[in-house]
Amino acid sequence: MTSRRGADPEVRERIRTRRLLRGWSVRYAASRAGISHATWSRIERGLQAADNRFMLATIAGALECAPADLAGADVPAPDRATAAARAGVLGLRRALVDIDLTESPDGSAPPLADLARSVALADALHQACDYAGAARLLPGLLRDLHIETAGPDHREALRLLCDATSIASSVLRSLGHPADAWLGAERCRDAADASGDPVLRGTAAYALARAAVACGSHQRGQTIAERAVDDLGRHLSRPGGPEVLGSLHLVAALASRCRQRLDDSRDWLTEAAALARRTGETDTLSMFFGPTNVDIWRMSIEVDDGDPGRVVEIARRTDPAAIPVGVRQVFYYADTARALARIGGRDREAVRFLLTAERVAPQHVRTSAELAATIRLLLDRSRRQAGGTELRGLHERMQVG
Repeated sequence: MTSRRGADPEVRERIRTRRLLRGWSVRYAASRAGISHATWSRIERGLQAADNRFMLATIAGALECAPADLAGADVPAPDRATAAARAGVLGLRRALVDIDLTESPDGSAPPLADLARSVALADALHQACDYAGAARLLPGLLRDLHIETAGPDHREALRLLCDATSIASSVLRSLGHPADAWLGAERCRDAADASGDPVLRGTAAYALARAAVACGSHQRGQTIAERAVDDLGRHLSRPGGPEVLGSLHLVAALASRCRQRLDDSRDWLTEAAALARRTGETDTLSMFFGPTNVDIWRMSIEVDDGDPGRVVEIARRTDPAAIPVGVRQVFYYADTARALARIGGRDREAVRFLLTAERVAPQHVRTSAELAATIRLLLDRSRRQAGGTELRGLHERMQVG
């Protein structure tokens, strides 16, 4: 007897993924196709091929998709904004390489007042998690500010350049490019050092520490944050000093958690909370430091290595609307969803929070590796009553494999 031809692993994985997207069992999907569940199971396990046109058409009809969806790309292309955000990374990287303050800039730039308005716009786009918009605006803006640092208003240009490079670093980190985010943070540090402003130096240290942690250099991030805390502690009378100091405590807490030092992390959070009670809710330097932000950071730190039940408790008492920007609210909804998924038995709630996170900041959610993992977890144990159409649609928009 001739052995069956081996199944294309990509085709069988697409079949399995499409079936899970619909929350169907093998038996139910096979009944829709008019084939035995044993045959369907063999196809998914790679024991039988399904890439002849007749069988593929039969299975595609059962899964309510085109045969090409099983033979080719398994999900639709990402939305244009998300694709544009990813495409903008190269231009942003080139601009960051170009704006070396040790090199004399060439050319002319718009008036500094116009550049200040552009920085404010870039900040607003970042706060709304419009990474595509920010990535389009920032390269030219960074080069213009670099030119202005050699002009008569160089101190103001340096301050604006520090703001713009910090935004660039955050955008790149959020899009999953931590090494590029580190380059942006280094440019931020260069501008802050040239300005001589200790608060800006603290801001740059925050960006560097965040990028270091995102790169997996947890000890480096911890060291940067701790040194900056010591340096800025002598300048708390300056505007923005307490808020930046509190934000540095938060990133130190994150680095500690990544180093598996959860008790140290909670100590840093306690100190940050004490500062937040003094400052109240703020929007200083677009860091939004305050009691609500501390709670959102606490949720992010607890969700992976701590107690997911505690995350849900914090979420219950926290009002994300106290920070009126998507770039912080999205973490509240996303981390609550991740915690609910870890607890188990609360998948329906997890999906609801995921969809809210996507509504608040679609580009952020659709490029998040952490949320992709959560969605895969929910899909793997989904049934119709747990995930439903909404989860399957989010899975496809994210192109989760």
